[in-house]
Amino acid sequence: MGPFLHEFFSPLDFLRSTPQVWSGFKLNIQLMLVAEALVLPLALVVAIVRGLPGRAAVPFRAAAIAYTDIFRGTPLILVLLMVNGGFATLNYFGLSANTLFKNGVIALVLVYTAYVTEVYRAGIESVHPSQRMAARSLGLSYMQAMRYVVLPQAIRRVIPPLLNDFVGLQKDTALVTVIGLTEAATQAGFYSSNFANYASFGVAAVFFIFLTIPLARFTDHIIREREKRERAQAV
Repeated sequence: MGPFLHEFFSPLDFLRSTPQVWSGFKLNIQLMLVAEALVLPLALVVAIVRGLPGRAAVPFRAAAIAYTDIFRGTPLILVLLMVNGGFATLNYFGLSANTLFKNGVIALVLVYTAYVTEVYRAGIESVHPSQRMAARSLGLSYMQAMRYVVLPQAIRRVIPPLLNDFVGLQKDTALVTVIGLTEAATQAGFYSSNFANYASFGVAAVFFIFLTIPLARFTDHIIREREKRERAQAV
């Protein structure tokens, strides 16, 4: 085995580093699950606020637009550093430098809520306005029309892009290493430093791949099923 293969693809180091990297990858999974559980409802609220009608809702719409523009345009790594190195260090908003997991979740939620808001908004706008007007003509309020008529259709239509964002969120949990959380990439780096071998990074990559590929295939399945239904309805 040549030096390159030994340093990056050593079977012995691959197996020996697996338990250590797995101990960090469990933190990646926890971050993903907690953040996604918060992102989905929060993004839906922001998307609804952004579409509120009337002059009285202008400040709320403006705030929702500003939020999505700011956090979609700011790299996650900068948000992580601002939350943990800025707000937490200064004890703003109840944050502390000692609560790394919470700080990481907050940064992930801030960024991905902005992305998922736009996904929800696209789904809401894809529902023809005539359906909303028909619901209002039957005596439903704006929020009732959204709840019973618009949102059920919109959410079904955006499930594939939501799952794609879910995949992106899982991969981006690796960035929490910059604030000191010991996740899979960090553990891989520890092993590499201790044993002068980089096979541990391959182990971390395999863990991420094994988690994201099933999600990607499930997304493809949903898209194919939706296309079949649409073709059947068009006949």
